[in-house]
Amino acid sequence: MSELTEEGVRNEVRAWLEANWDPDLGLIEWRNRLIDSGWGVPGWPKQWYGRDLAPALVPVVEEEMQRIGAIGVAKAGIRTLAAATILEHGTDLHKEKFLRRILTGEDTWCQLFSEPGSGSDVAGAVTRAEMRGNKWVVNGQKVWTTSAHHAHYGLLLARTDWDQVKHKGLSYFILDMHQPGVKVQPLKQMNGHASFNQVFFTDAEVQPEFLVANVGEGWAVTTTTLMHERRGADGLRAWAMGSDKQGRAYDEERAEIATVMEPYKWYPQRAGRVDLVLPRAKETGAIDDPVVRQEIAKVLIMSKAAEWTARRARAAQLQGRPQGPEGSLGKLVASHVARACARVHSQMTGAAALLSGEDSPMNGLIAEILVSVPAGSIAGGTDEIQRNIISERVLKMPKEPREDVDKPFRDVPRNIVS
Repeated sequence: MSELTEEGVRNEVRAWLEANWDPDLGLIEWRNRLIDSGWGVPGWPKQWYGRDLAPALVPVVEEEMQRIGAIGVAKAGIRTLAAATILEHGTDLHKEKFLRRILTGEDTWCQLFSEPGSGSDVAGAVTRAEMRGNKWVVNGQKVWTTSAHHAHYGLLLARTDWDQVKHKGLSYFILDMHQPGVKVQPLKQMNGHASFNQVFFTDAEVQPEFLVANVGEGWAVTTTTLMHERRGADGLRAWAMGSDKQGRAYDEERAEIATVMEPYKWYPQRAGRVDLVLPRAKETGAIDDPVVRQEIAKVLIMSKAAEWTARRARAAQLQGRPQGPEGSLGKLVASHVARACARVHSQMTGAAALLSGEDSPMNGLIAEILVSVPAGSIAGGTDEIQRNIISERVLKMPKEPREDVDKPFRDVPRNIVS
């Protein structure tokens, strides 16, 4: 490879793309070619489809991909969290079996963490995994599981030891969603969408080789997944959109996005739609109201500050620093921005903000913002959870008193009967 400078990397990837990119290839065929080259995930290890490229040089590859219009590896949905977790904690078997098909988009994933009695308290999971004979058998229930209805595999956190303390009796598995012991039931949301599901396990099976890390080490693996998830909630994550260009690869990518991104299509409204604040202010005349103008200014200032916070997290990532609690800062401020946006949209639109349907403001989009924004303060760990993380891990404040950390989990009071 050329000298590892920005210019050297740029020249090499540009030459490879100009010789290999063909929009008339099938999407899977193209992605396999890209993966084999190492340019699909250049920051990954060479052994696992990458080039060991320094994090600071990865954006150079992305720029060249965008310049020529080449489609990248599959990144939408939970698959990115699955890939990051498997790379850090998985065995060679896991990496061989799952990573390529994650990158080609052939497999989709879901995250089986939250439960009816322990939403943000992920470590309070009571779904059981018991070794029977030569396999793990899973019984229990998960909820708020995005994309479970079309996922091939799930990242499962289950309790394997009730006599250990809360965080040490958990194990982490890769579970095949397409088996008789798994039942998925969609949940209808108040904004009209049905992104989430509840998932029931009745003697579902996991082969022992699909345990991630060791028995009882599930919490450490889960923390990796959650930190990647929270870093992705900082508002700078690119929304998956298909190109309007012509070619078989583009056509197949548009079809993929329409399916995989369907559960996420209301997520921009969940974030408050700060991009609509100024256009709506001009459209409604609220731009001339000094009180509303002050609220608009607060939103835009907060949004820009959130963007800078997110960029600091990105800079840390580019420097190769491990995932840390900065993701909680980004997630917390994102929920504050979303709520501030909802207030401003309400001020500008008035009582009509409550209307939905074709004769409502923006065909019901404003109403969808108002009923979707609360989800941002709940999903991926509540605002209260993020504040605890920030206070303990960033500000080094004393931990709040807890009664569930030094006794066997079976003796810890719970919201539901296990």
